[in-house]
Amino acid sequence: MHWTDRRERYRATIGGNACIHPGSVYDAISARIAEEIGFEIGMFAGSIGSFAVLGAPDLIVLTLTEFAAQAYRINRAGKLPLMVDADHGYGNALNVMRTVQELETSGVAALMIEDTVLPRAFGEKKPTVISLEEGVGKMKAALTAREDKALTIIGRTSSPSITGLADGIKRLKAYEAAGVDALFIAGGLTRSDLDAIASEVKIPLMLGGVSGDLQDKDYLASRGVRVALQGHQPFSAAVKATYDTLKALRDGTKPSALTGIASSELMAKVTRDGDYKSWTEKFLN
Repeated sequence: MHWTDRRERYRATIGGNACIHPGSVYDAISARIAEEIGFEIGMFAGSIGSFAVLGAPDLIVLTLTEFAAQAYRINRAGKLPLMVDADHGYGNALNVMRTVQELETSGVAALMIEDTVLPRAFGEKKPTVISLEEGVGKMKAALTAREDKALTIIGRTSSPSITGLADGIKRLKAYEAAGVDALFIAGGLTRSDLDAIASEVKIPLMLGGVSGDLQDKDYLASRGVRVALQGHQPFSAAVKATYDTLKALRDGTKPSALTGIASSELMAKVTRDGDYKSWTEKFLN
């Protein structure tokens, strides 16, 4: 399959003047729904990958191979530009290169590499970050490994909330100088923090879940923020719906009495039933 078109659409989105919320997706069906509804971008997080593939918490136990395979399943289901959280690149700078190669092959439109020490060391109670020099090396390795120049490489850091705003800005500026296409800031920020960051960097900014007075897309857009995550509620909603439905059935509720069940029309839409019927008539008759 050819992936460049969706990568170019992703770049057009973050190259604009607006701030958008991506649709959090985790499998082929959720990605089709996000595309059908009209989301410009899909987001596949490392935490959700661990939940969906392993049924495990976000403790960096998911492997690159498992994550890339799920990203490919999501991408082949439609044409939604997908950005993914590639964590720390699954190791050192050489592992980052392998990560970029695998995720580029899987069809992602954008991937982020972070400078957090992962997984946490024995006895470590709070997150820490790698050295600035190692972080820059990882960003340069990611850029070197990229073959399709339309693929967006995002430098990610939580340093403002871990080592302080000054160090965070220093890291963001260094990653920008290394050549990344955008910068992702995780962790809590205030408006004054964002104002200070926006005054120092020129490439598009992206934020994790925002709260309070940062939930203003016009303000965020004016500070160069092009993507702001809203969390990953769709997966949690799916878990609750599945749990409630199975429990109701186990408790004796008749299938006909269940509520919150997708209609046959919606199921046909998200499974591309019409396409498969057309192909069946064309190629099997």
